[in-house]
Amino acid sequence: MSDSGSAPEVGEGAAARTAARERPLHLGLRQNAAQFTLLVAVNALVGGMLGQERTVLPLLAEREFGLTAYTAVLTYILAFGLAKAVTNYLAGAWSDRYGRKPVLVAGWVVAVPVPLLLIWAPSWGWVVAANVLLGISQGLTWSTAVIMKIDLVGPARRGLATGFNEAAGYLAVAATALATGYLAGASGLRPEPFFLGIAYAALGLGLSTLAVRETRQHARLEAGTHTSRADGRHDHLHEELSQRQVFVQTSFREPALSSASQAGLVNNLNDGLAWGLFPVLYAGAGLGVGRIGVLAALYPAVWGLGQLVTGALSDRWGRKPFIVGGMLLQAAALALVAVGDAFAVWAVAAVLLGAGTAMVYPTLLAAIGDVAHPGWRASSVGIYRLWRDGGFAVGALLAGVLADLYGIRAAVWFVAALTAVSGAVVAIRMYETHQRGPGPRRRAGPAG
Repeated sequence: MSDSGSAPEVGEGAAARTAARERPLHLGLRQNAAQFTLLVAVNALVGGMLGQERTVLPLLAEREFGLTAYTAVLTYILAFGLAKAVTNYLAGAWSDRYGRKPVLVAGWVVAVPVPLLLIWAPSWGWVVAANVLLGISQGLTWSTAVIMKIDLVGPARRGLATGFNEAAGYLAVAATALATGYLAGASGLRPEPFFLGIAYAALGLGLSTLAVRETRQHARLEAGTHTSRADGRHDHLHEELSQRQVFVQTSFREPALSSASQAGLVNNLNDGLAWGLFPVLYAGAGLGVGRIGVLAALYPAVWGLGQLVTGALSDRWGRKPFIVGGMLLQAAALALVAVGDAFAVWAVAAVLLGAGTAMVYPTLLAAIGDVAHPGWRASSVGIYRLWRDGGFAVGALLAGVLADLYGIRAAVWFVAALTAVSGAVVAIRMYETHQRGPGPRRRAGPAG
Protein backbone atom coordinates (compact mmCIF):
# COMPACT_ATOMS: atom_id res chain seq x y z
CA MET A 1 0.00 0.00 0.00
CA SER A 2 1.35 3.43 -0.89
CA ASP A 3 1.97 6.21 1.62
CA SER A 4 -0.81 8.28 0.07
CA GLY A 5 -3.26 5.40 0.54
CA SER A 6 -2.42 4.91 4.21
CA ALA A 7 -2.85 8.53 5.29
CA PRO A 8 -6.66 8.61 5.16
CA GLU A 9 -6.84 5.49 7.39
CA VAL A 10 -4.66 7.18 10.02
CA GLY A 11 -6.77 10.33 9.79
CA GLU A 12 -10.00 8.38 10.04
CA GLY A 13 -8.70 6.52 13.13
CA ALA A 14 -7.74 9.76 14.84
CA ALA A 15 -11.13 11.25 13.96
CA ALA A 16 -12.89 8.22 15.45
CA ARG A 17 -10.90 8.50 18.66
CA THR A 18 -11.66 12.21 18.88
CA ALA A 19 -15.36 11.56 18.31
CA ALA A 20 -15.34 8.90 21.04
CA ARG A 21 -13.78 11.37 23.45
CA GLU A 22 -16.36 14.00 22.55
CA ARG A 23 -19.41 11.80 23.07
CA PRO A 24 -21.68 13.31 25.70
CA LEU A 25 -21.17 12.03 29.22
CA HIS A 26 -24.05 10.65 31.24
CA LEU A 27 -24.47 10.05 34.94
CA GLY A 28 -26.04 6.82 36.11
CA LEU A 29 -25.28 3.20 36.88
CA ARG A 30 -26.80 1.79 33.70
CA GLN A 31 -25.07 4.34 31.48
CA ASN A 32 -21.66 3.56 33.01
CA ALA A 33 -22.17 -0.12 33.83
CA ALA A 34 -18.94 -1.40 32.26
CA GLN A 35 -16.63 1.01 34.06
CA PHE A 36 -18.57 0.66 37.30
CA THR A 37 -18.27 -3.14 37.19
CA LEU A 38 -14.55 -2.88 36.44
CA LEU A 39 -14.05 -0.57 39.42
CA VAL A 40 -15.94 -3.03 41.65
CA ALA A 41 -13.48 -5.73 40.58
CA VAL A 42 -10.52 -3.45 41.19
CA ASN A 43 -11.72 -2.66 44.70
CA ALA A 44 -12.14 -6.36 45.41
CA LEU A 45 -8.43 -6.72 44.67
CA VAL A 46 -7.73 -3.77 46.98
CA GLY A 47 -9.62 -5.56 49.74
CA GLY A 48 -7.74 -8.77 49.07
CA MET A 49 -4.46 -6.99 49.75
CA LEU A 50 -5.75 -6.15 53.22
CA GLY A 51 -7.29 -9.58 53.78
CA GLN A 52 -3.95 -11.39 53.38
CA GLU A 53 -2.99 -10.06 56.84
CA ARG A 54 -6.16 -10.45 58.91
CA THR A 55 -5.61 -14.01 60.11
CA VAL A 56 -1.87 -14.46 59.77
CA LEU A 57 -0.08 -11.39 61.15
CA PRO A 58 -1.34 -11.49 64.78
CA LEU A 59 -0.22 -15.13 64.94
CA LEU A 60 3.04 -14.38 63.15
CA ALA A 61 3.87 -11.74 65.76
CA GLU A 62 3.54 -14.25 68.59
CA ARG A 63 4.86 -17.44 67.04
CA GLU A 64 7.73 -16.30 64.80
CA PHE A 65 8.82 -12.97 66.29
CA GLY A 66 8.09 -13.71 69.96
CA LEU A 67 6.10 -10.55 70.69
CA THR A 68 4.08 -10.87 73.88
CA ALA A 69 2.99 -7.32 74.78
CA TYR A 70 -0.25 -6.47 72.99
CA THR A 71 0.91 -2.90 72.35
CA ALA A 72 3.96 -4.24 70.50
CA VAL A 73 1.88 -6.71 68.51
CA LEU A 74 -0.45 -3.94 67.34
CA THR A 75 2.35 -1.68 66.05
CA TYR A 76 1.68 -2.89 62.51
CA ILE A 77 -1.96 -1.77 62.70
CA LEU A 78 -0.86 1.57 64.16
CA ALA A 79 1.57 2.05 61.28
CA PHE A 80 -1.04 0.97 58.74
CA GLY A 81 -3.72 3.25 60.17
CA LEU A 82 -1.54 6.35 60.33
CA ALA A 83 -0.19 5.83 56.81
CA LYS A 84 -3.64 5.15 55.36
CA ALA A 85 -5.30 8.05 57.16
CA VAL A 86 -2.80 10.63 55.89
CA THR A 87 -2.82 9.15 52.40
CA ASN A 88 -6.63 9.25 52.27
CA TYR A 89 -6.44 13.00 52.76
CA LEU A 90 -3.83 13.38 50.04
CA ALA A 91 -5.70 11.03 47.69
CA GLY A 92 -8.82 13.18 47.87
CA ALA A 93 -6.93 16.41 47.23
CA TRP A 94 -4.84 14.87 44.43
CA SER A 95 -7.93 13.35 42.80
CA ASP A 96 -9.52 16.80 42.60
CA ARG A 97 -6.31 18.34 41.30
CA TYR A 98 -4.77 15.73 38.98
CA GLY A 99 -7.58 13.28 38.26
CA ARG A 100 -8.61 9.95 39.73
CA LYS A 101 -6.79 7.43 37.55
CA PRO A 102 -3.18 8.58 38.20
CA VAL A 103 -3.81 8.30 41.94
CA LEU A 104 -5.30 4.82 41.54
CA VAL A 105 -2.35 3.56 39.49
CA ALA A 106 0.17 5.06 41.91
CA GLY A 107 -1.52 3.18 44.75
CA TRP A 108 -1.07 -0.15 43.00
CA VAL A 109 2.60 0.58 42.29
CA VAL A 110 3.14 1.07 46.03
CA ALA A 111 1.31 -2.22 46.76
CA VAL A 112 3.61 -4.44 44.71
CA PRO A 113 6.41 -4.95 47.29
CA VAL A 114 4.08 -5.50 50.29
CA PRO A 115 3.59 -9.31 50.08
CA LEU A 116 7.27 -9.78 49.27
CA LEU A 117 8.29 -7.88 52.40
CA LEU A 118 5.90 -9.95 54.51
CA ILE A 119 7.35 -13.18 53.10
CA TRP A 120 10.99 -12.22 53.61
CA ALA A 121 10.77 -10.06 56.76
CA PRO A 122 13.69 -11.03 59.05
CA SER A 123 12.38 -8.90 61.95
CA TRP A 124 9.13 -7.29 63.10
CA GLY A 125 10.36 -3.89 61.92
CA TRP A 126 10.13 -5.13 58.33
CA VAL A 127 6.50 -6.14 58.92
CA VAL A 128 5.75 -2.66 60.25
CA ALA A 129 7.47 -1.11 57.19
CA ALA A 130 5.37 -3.32 54.89
CA ASN A 131 2.25 -2.05 56.62
CA VAL A 132 3.29 1.55 56.09
CA LEU A 133 3.41 0.77 52.36
CA LEU A 134 0.11 -1.12 52.58
CA GLY A 135 -1.53 1.86 54.30
CA ILE A 136 -0.28 4.24 51.61
CA SER A 137 -1.48 1.89 48.90
CA GLN A 138 -4.91 1.37 50.50
CA GLY A 139 -5.36 5.10 50.98
CA LEU A 140 -4.65 5.81 47.32
CA THR A 141 -6.54 2.90 45.78
CA TRP A 142 -9.60 2.49 48.00
CA SER A 143 -10.27 6.23 48.28
CA THR A 144 -10.01 6.69 44.53
CA ALA A 145 -12.17 3.66 43.72
CA VAL A 146 -15.07 4.92 45.82
CA ILE A 147 -14.72 8.48 44.50
CA MET A 148 -14.84 7.17 40.92
CA LYS A 149 -18.00 5.16 41.54
CA ILE A 150 -19.72 8.16 43.14
CA ASP A 151 -18.66 10.22 40.09
CA LEU A 152 -20.23 7.74 37.68
CA VAL A 153 -23.63 7.11 39.25
CA GLY A 154 -24.68 10.65 40.12
CA PRO A 155 -26.74 11.80 43.13
CA ALA A 156 -29.66 9.35 42.94
CA ARG A 157 -27.70 6.12 43.52
CA ARG A 158 -24.85 7.09 45.84
CA GLY A 159 -25.86 4.58 48.49
CA LEU A 160 -25.93 1.79 45.94
CA ALA A 161 -22.54 2.83 44.56
CA THR A 162 -20.83 2.96 47.94
CA GLY A 163 -22.54 -0.27 48.96
CA PHE A 164 -21.15 -2.12 45.95
CA ASN A 165 -17.71 -0.58 46.45
CA GLU A 166 -17.43 -1.50 50.11
CA ALA A 167 -19.08 -4.89 49.61
CA ALA A 168 -16.55 -5.86 46.98
CA GLY A 169 -13.64 -4.77 49.16
CA TYR A 170 -14.75 -6.46 52.35
CA LEU A 171 -15.99 -9.65 50.76
CA ALA A 172 -12.48 -9.93 49.34
CA VAL A 173 -11.07 -9.23 52.82
CA ALA A 174 -13.21 -12.08 54.17
CA ALA A 175 -12.43 -14.56 51.41
CA THR A 176 -8.72 -13.87 51.64
CA ALA A 177 -8.70 -14.06 55.45
CA LEU A 178 -10.41 -17.45 55.21
CA ALA A 179 -8.07 -18.68 52.46
CA THR A 180 -4.92 -17.54 54.25
CA GLY A 181 -6.13 -19.16 57.48
CA TYR A 182 -6.43 -22.54 55.75
CA LEU A 183 -3.13 -22.05 53.91
CA ALA A 184 -1.40 -21.17 57.18
CA GLY A 185 -2.90 -24.21 58.88
CA ALA A 186 -1.80 -26.50 56.06
CA SER A 187 1.57 -25.03 55.06
CA GLY A 188 2.70 -22.66 57.78
CA LEU A 189 2.42 -18.92 58.38
CA ARG A 190 4.91 -18.10 55.60
CA PRO A 191 5.26 -17.87 52.60
CA GLU A 192 2.19 -19.55 51.05
CA PRO A 193 -0.54 -17.26 52.53
CA PHE A 194 1.08 -14.21 50.93
CA PHE A 195 1.21 -15.62 47.40
CA LEU A 196 -2.38 -14.40 47.05
CA GLY A 197 -1.19 -10.84 47.67
CA ILE A 198 1.34 -11.10 44.84
CA ALA A 199 -1.42 -12.13 42.43
CA TYR A 200 -3.78 -9.37 43.63
CA ALA A 201 -1.14 -6.67 43.17
CA ALA A 202 -0.29 -7.78 39.64
CA LEU A 203 -3.95 -7.92 38.57
CA GLY A 204 -4.83 -4.62 40.22
CA LEU A 205 -1.97 -2.74 38.63
CA GLY A 206 -2.69 -4.20 35.20
CA LEU A 207 -6.42 -3.44 35.23
CA SER A 208 -5.99 0.06 36.64
CA THR A 209 -3.35 0.96 34.08
CA LEU A 210 -4.90 -0.58 30.98
CA ALA A 211 -8.68 -0.62 31.45
CA VAL A 212 -9.85 1.98 33.99
CA ARG A 213 -10.88 5.37 32.57
CA GLU A 214 -10.77 8.80 34.20
CA THR A 215 -14.04 9.90 35.85
CA ARG A 216 -13.30 13.47 36.99
CA GLN A 217 -15.26 14.79 34.01
CA HIS A 218 -18.38 13.10 35.40
CA ALA A 219 -18.00 15.08 38.63
CA ARG A 220 -17.69 18.27 36.58
CA LEU A 221 -20.87 17.35 34.70
CA GLU A 222 -22.72 16.93 38.01
CA ALA A 223 -21.30 20.21 39.31
CA GLY A 224 -22.75 22.02 36.31
CA THR A 225 -26.28 20.96 37.28
CA HIS A 226 -25.84 20.98 41.06
CA THR A 227 -28.83 22.29 43.04
CA SER A 228 -29.22 23.07 46.71
CA ARG A 229 -31.58 21.45 49.18
CA ALA A 230 -35.08 22.83 49.47
CA ASP A 231 -34.43 23.67 53.13
CA GLY A 232 -31.34 25.71 52.27
CA ARG A 233 -29.02 23.74 54.58
CA HIS A 234 -26.14 23.61 52.12
CA ASP A 235 -26.37 27.08 50.60
CA HIS A 236 -23.15 28.11 52.37
CA LEU A 237 -21.29 25.11 50.94
CA HIS A 238 -20.57 26.50 47.50
CA GLU A 239 -18.01 25.26 45.00
CA GLU A 240 -15.18 27.67 45.80
CA LEU A 241 -13.95 26.40 49.15
CA SER A 242 -10.26 26.23 49.99
CA GLN A 243 -8.73 22.97 51.16
CA ARG A 244 -8.61 24.39 54.68
CA GLN A 245 -12.30 25.31 54.55
CA VAL A 246 -13.22 21.84 53.30
CA PHE A 247 -11.22 20.32 56.17
CA VAL A 248 -12.96 22.48 58.78
CA GLN A 249 -16.45 21.81 57.37
CA THR A 250 -15.90 18.04 57.08
CA SER A 251 -14.16 17.63 60.43
CA PHE A 252 -15.89 20.03 62.82
CA ARG A 253 -18.38 22.59 61.57
CA GLU A 254 -20.96 21.03 59.25
CA PRO A 255 -23.20 18.84 61.46
CA ALA A 256 -23.70 15.91 59.09
CA LEU A 257 -20.14 15.84 57.74
CA SER A 258 -18.53 16.09 61.17
CA SER A 259 -20.93 13.55 62.70
CA ALA A 260 -20.03 11.13 59.94
CA SER A 261 -16.32 11.73 60.50
CA GLN A 262 -16.44 10.89 64.21
CA ALA A 263 -18.62 7.83 63.58
CA GLY A 264 -16.21 6.62 60.93
CA LEU A 265 -13.27 7.01 63.32
CA VAL A 266 -15.00 4.97 66.05
CA ASN A 267 -16.13 2.33 63.55
CA ASN A 268 -12.58 1.68 62.42
CA LEU A 269 -11.34 1.91 65.99
CA ASN A 270 -13.36 -1.18 66.81
CA ASP A 271 -12.30 -2.80 63.54
CA GLY A 272 -8.66 -2.27 64.55
CA LEU A 273 -9.48 -4.00 67.83
CA ALA A 274 -11.10 -6.91 65.99
CA TRP A 275 -8.18 -7.20 63.57
CA GLY A 276 -5.40 -7.10 66.13
CA LEU A 277 -6.74 -8.70 69.33
CA PHE A 278 -9.62 -11.02 68.44
CA PRO A 279 -7.33 -13.71 66.93
CA VAL A 280 -5.20 -13.59 70.09
CA LEU A 281 -8.32 -13.87 72.28
CA TYR A 282 -9.57 -16.84 70.26
CA ALA A 283 -6.19 -18.57 70.34
CA GLY A 284 -6.00 -18.10 74.12
CA ALA A 285 -9.33 -19.95 74.40
CA GLY A 286 -7.83 -22.92 72.57
CA LEU A 287 -9.17 -22.42 69.03
CA GLY A 288 -7.00 -23.67 66.17
CA VAL A 289 -5.77 -21.54 63.26
CA GLY A 290 -8.48 -22.86 60.93
CA ARG A 291 -11.34 -21.91 63.26
CA ILE A 292 -9.72 -18.54 63.98
CA GLY A 293 -9.63 -18.01 60.22
CA VAL A 294 -13.36 -18.77 60.02
CA LEU A 295 -14.12 -16.15 62.68
CA ALA A 296 -11.74 -13.65 61.08
CA ALA A 297 -13.56 -14.15 57.77
CA LEU A 298 -17.13 -14.26 59.10
CA TYR A 299 -17.20 -10.67 60.32
CA PRO A 300 -16.05 -9.02 57.05
CA ALA A 301 -18.13 -11.50 55.00
CA VAL A 302 -21.37 -10.38 56.66
CA TRP A 303 -20.11 -6.81 56.49
CA GLY A 304 -19.43 -7.13 52.77
CA LEU A 305 -22.65 -8.92 51.79
CA GLY A 306 -24.79 -6.68 53.97
CA GLN A 307 -23.60 -3.55 52.20
CA LEU A 308 -25.21 -4.74 48.97
CA VAL A 309 -28.52 -4.27 50.81
CA THR A 310 -27.91 -1.39 53.20
CA GLY A 311 -26.34 0.96 50.66
CA ALA A 312 -29.28 0.63 48.27
CA LEU A 313 -31.88 0.83 51.05
CA SER A 314 -30.35 4.06 52.33
CA ASP A 315 -31.23 5.59 48.94
CA ARG A 316 -34.88 4.88 49.84
CA TRP A 317 -35.06 5.22 53.61
CA GLY A 318 -32.29 7.72 54.33
CA ARG A 319 -28.82 7.51 55.84
CA LYS A 320 -29.30 8.42 59.52
CA PRO A 321 -31.36 5.39 60.68
CA PHE A 322 -28.73 3.00 59.32
CA ILE A 323 -25.84 4.90 60.89
CA VAL A 324 -27.38 5.18 64.35
CA GLY A 325 -28.70 1.60 64.36
CA GLY A 326 -25.45 0.21 63.01
CA MET A 327 -23.28 1.84 65.67
CA LEU A 328 -25.53 0.56 68.46
CA LEU A 329 -25.57 -2.95 66.98
CA GLN A 330 -21.76 -2.94 66.80
CA ALA A 331 -21.63 -1.96 70.47
CA ALA A 332 -23.87 -4.91 71.39
CA ALA A 333 -21.76 -7.30 69.30
CA LEU A 334 -18.54 -6.18 70.99
CA ALA A 335 -20.15 -6.75 74.39
CA LEU A 336 -21.00 -10.29 73.29
CA VAL A 337 -17.37 -10.88 72.29
CA ALA A 338 -16.28 -9.69 75.74
CA VAL A 339 -18.53 -12.16 77.57
CA GLY A 340 -18.11 -15.08 75.13
CA ASP A 341 -15.81 -18.06 75.62
CA ALA A 342 -16.75 -20.47 72.82
CA PHE A 343 -16.67 -20.62 69.02
CA ALA A 344 -20.48 -20.54 68.65
CA VAL A 345 -20.89 -17.40 70.77
CA TRP A 346 -18.09 -15.61 68.97
CA ALA A 347 -19.55 -16.63 65.59
CA VAL A 348 -22.86 -14.97 66.53
CA ALA A 349 -20.97 -11.89 67.70
CA ALA A 350 -19.03 -11.78 64.41
CA VAL A 351 -22.28 -11.90 62.43
CA LEU A 352 -23.79 -9.08 64.51
CA LEU A 353 -20.62 -6.99 64.26
CA GLY A 354 -20.56 -7.47 60.49
CA ALA A 355 -24.24 -6.54 60.20
CA GLY A 356 -23.78 -3.38 62.26
CA THR A 357 -20.76 -2.35 60.23
CA ALA A 358 -22.65 -3.01 56.98
CA MET A 359 -25.36 -0.60 58.15
CA VAL A 360 -22.78 2.12 58.80
CA TYR A 361 -20.01 1.85 56.22
CA PRO A 362 -21.65 2.67 52.87
CA THR A 363 -24.17 5.09 54.38
CA LEU A 364 -21.45 7.25 55.96
CA LEU A 365 -19.75 7.58 52.58
CA ALA A 366 -23.07 8.27 50.87
CA ALA A 367 -23.86 10.97 53.44
CA ILE A 368 -20.55 12.69 52.64
CA GLY A 369 -21.47 12.54 48.95
CA ASP A 370 -24.92 13.97 49.71
CA VAL A 371 -23.59 17.05 51.48
CA ALA A 372 -20.26 17.81 49.76
CA HIS A 373 -20.34 19.88 46.57
CA PRO A 374 -19.13 17.95 43.50
CA GLY A 375 -16.36 20.52 43.06
CA TRP A 376 -14.71 19.49 46.35
CA ARG A 377 -16.36 16.15 47.02
CA ALA A 378 -13.20 14.10 46.47
CA SER A 379 -11.37 16.26 49.00
CA SER A 380 -14.18 15.86 51.52
CA VAL A 381 -14.23 12.08 51.02
CA GLY A 382 -10.47 12.06 51.59
CA ILE A 383 -10.81 14.07 54.81
CA TYR A 384 -13.62 11.83 56.07
CA ARG A 385 -11.45 8.80 55.31
CA LEU A 386 -8.53 10.50 57.10
CA TRP A 387 -10.63 10.51 60.28
CA ARG A 388 -12.19 7.11 59.63
CA ASP A 389 -8.96 5.26 59.03
CA GLY A 390 -7.23 7.20 61.76
CA GLY A 391 -9.46 4.97 63.87
CA PHE A 392 -7.18 2.04 63.02
CA ALA A 393 -4.26 3.84 64.67
CA VAL A 394 -6.30 5.04 67.66
CA GLY A 395 -7.81 1.58 68.07
CA ALA A 396 -4.46 -0.19 67.90
CA LEU A 397 -2.89 2.11 70.47
CA LEU A 398 -5.89 2.27 72.80
CA ALA A 399 -6.69 -1.44 72.63
CA GLY A 400 -3.04 -2.42 73.09
CA VAL A 401 -2.55 -0.24 76.15
CA LEU A 402 -5.84 -1.32 77.76
CA ALA A 403 -5.18 -5.00 76.99
CA ASP A 404 -1.70 -4.80 78.53
CA LEU A 405 -3.04 -3.07 81.65
CA TYR A 406 -6.39 -4.80 82.18
CA GLY A 407 -6.65 -7.69 79.69
CA ILE A 408 -8.24 -8.14 76.27
CA ARG A 409 -11.81 -8.42 77.53
CA ALA A 410 -11.60 -5.11 79.39
CA ALA A 411 -10.34 -3.46 76.21
CA VAL A 412 -13.31 -4.88 74.28
CA TRP A 413 -15.77 -3.61 76.91
CA PHE A 414 -14.31 -0.11 76.72
CA VAL A 415 -14.54 0.03 72.93
CA ALA A 416 -18.12 -1.28 73.07
CA ALA A 417 -19.10 1.64 75.33
CA LEU A 418 -17.30 4.12 73.10
CA THR A 419 -19.14 2.80 70.05
CA ALA A 420 -22.50 3.25 71.77
CA VAL A 421 -21.62 6.86 72.65
CA SER A 422 -20.68 7.52 69.02
CA GLY A 423 -24.08 6.27 67.87
CA ALA A 424 -25.77 8.61 70.35
CA VAL A 425 -23.79 11.57 68.98
CA VAL A 426 -25.08 10.81 65.47
CA ALA A 427 -28.64 10.48 66.77
CA ILE A 428 -28.47 13.90 68.44
CA ARG A 429 -26.39 15.96 65.99
CA MET A 430 -26.80 14.59 62.46
CA TYR A 431 -29.72 15.53 60.21
CA GLU A 432 -30.97 13.33 57.36
CA THR A 433 -28.74 14.06 54.36
CA HIS A 434 -30.59 12.20 51.61
CA GLN A 435 -33.41 14.21 50.03
CA ARG A 436 -35.91 11.63 48.79
CA GLY A 437 -38.77 13.94 47.91
CA PRO A 438 -38.84 15.96 44.67
CA GLY A 439 -39.66 19.23 46.54
CA PRO A 440 -38.73 22.61 45.10
CA ARG A 441 -35.05 23.25 44.71
CA ARG A 442 -33.01 26.30 43.87
CA ARG A 443 -29.57 26.62 42.40
CA ALA A 444 -26.86 27.11 44.98
CA GLY A 445 -25.27 30.53 45.06
CA PRO A 446 -22.07 31.81 46.64
CA ALA A 447 -21.95 32.20 50.37
CA GLY A 448 -22.51 35.64 51.79
